[in-house]
Amino acid sequence: MAVPQERLDTGAVALHADTGGYASILTPAALAFLARLHRRFEATRRQLLQARRERQARYDAGELPDFRADTVAIRDGDWQVAPIPAALQDRRVEITGPVERKMIINALNSGAKVFMADFEDSSAPTFANQLDGQLNLCDAVAGTIEFRSPEGKSYRVDDNPAVLVVRPRGWHLHDKFFHVDGEPMAGALVDFGLFAFHNARALHARERGPYFYLPKLEAMEEAALWEAVMAATEDELQLPPGTMKVTVLIETLPAAFQMHEILHALRRRAVGLNCGRWDYIFSYLKTLRGHRDRLLPERGQVQMTAPFLKAYSELLIQTCHRRGAFAMGGMAAQIPIKGDEAANEAALAKVRADKLREVQAGHDGTWVAHPALVPVAQEIFDRYMPAPNQLGVLREDVQVSREQLLAAPNGTITRAGFDNNVEVCLRYTAAWLDGLGCVPIHHLMEDAATAEIARAQLWQWLHHGHLEFPDHAPIDFALFNHALATHAHRLRDSQHPGAARADDAAALLGAMIHADHLGDFLTLPAYDQLA
Repeated sequence: MAVPQERLDTGAVALHADTGGYASILTPAALAFLARLHRRFEATRRQLLQARRERQARYDAGELPDFRADTVAIRDGDWQVAPIPAALQDRRVEITGPVERKMIINALNSGAKVFMADFEDSSAPTFANQLDGQLNLCDAVAGTIEFRSPEGKSYRVDDNPAVLVVRPRGWHLHDKFFHVDGEPMAGALVDFGLFAFHNARALHARERGPYFYLPKLEAMEEAALWEAVMAATEDELQLPPGTMKVTVLIETLPAAFQMHEILHALRRRAVGLNCGRWDYIFSYLKTLRGHRDRLLPERGQVQMTAPFLKAYSELLIQTCHRRGAFAMGGMAAQIPIKGDEAANEAALAKVRADKLREVQAGHDGTWVAHPALVPVAQEIFDRYMPAPNQLGVLREDVQVSREQLLAAPNGTITRAGFDNNVEVCLRYTAAWLDGLGCVPIHHLMEDAATAEIARAQLWQWLHHGHLEFPDHAPIDFALFNHALATHAHRLRDSQHPGAARADDAAALLGAMIHADHLGDFLTLPAYDQLA
């Protein structure tokens, strides 16, 4: 996508929220900058979202994703991404989490090489959450971030913090609090724009960025839009072209067929791709929702050793290393199990096995969701990856076909798996409606992606019909309705996060599961009910 040479025009943002306490973030200059981004790029964003809808309609009608015929020259071409900055040469362990103040400090101090500060799947986008997050990150960049707990414990950032990388929301989400010319802004531009406007120059001066993770892309044209946005921002902030660096999450099924193309569109600023495994599984379910022969077994049985996921991860490694970019592994969602040493050790054994698989396959680093898992993952990567990365592991042995990426694994749907999907989706939705985007449930850190897997599976199992448990009992709506009512009652009478929103969450989830069409995202209808 060509970037126009003229400078952005001026304008202002209408705010639909109480802005008290955020004057340092919502300055006239920052709001004018947001307005200029919106006016220049919103039309393209809407066109790309329409292209998504048209593509999905073809899949619903029977078409299957495939490698693009019009981009063979890009896939076959001899090109590489721009050199990777020194601050990102070693990314062996990255920790992720919401932009909450204590979390930011603990993550920066965790010993991980990188902290991904998340405005997306682990954050519920209330106005306060998003703006507090901007304040917190400004303080983190300035080196002044502190936190004192109600018990009086003080938290400060140590001398050698993790490198900060920020994940804005995806292109599909609007922000109901920021309007330009009567239109809601893209959440992606709000998150990116405010962070870049206030912090990009300071980070550049210290050779620490600004760096970003880009979520939920489906096509190279969507990557090209980010390229245009960042090029315009660099021009506006008087930064050298290519200053902003990005890692792209390959977490949609269509994007798996366009890895080369996405890197090419961002080649002067791309530093890697990431196996966003949970969103990828959800996207597989959503993209192939009309294909009864592509149903997945319960989510506990869908591991990265499944052939279709192994093919996806190895293709990502091969693609990245051919282009001089890093291939990042996926999330370990386990959290420490206190009071049960045997169960905790079993959970850690799963983490070790997953990280061993990643490093031996050729990944350059991996993700964890809890500080306690940083040394666990780092021990594995230190042992098997003594160099800062594995760019020399080209994986020329990998040959991945379209059918390999689309082949559903064998497995079953158990009563326990069905019930767990209902419980997780309900409890997460209730917590999200109450302002929490990252929720521990049964010793796993659940976020929007894992809840979406549960929701999409329930919809598919019920709407494709005539499915059975191993004991031949039918999987039907009567069973779902009973499970939903039971878990809503338990949640309502519990101390779990979101207990006060149990009924709202049950009504929303019930409506989405009973609907004739699988909704694209749980967070879209839930946003209107967000506290």
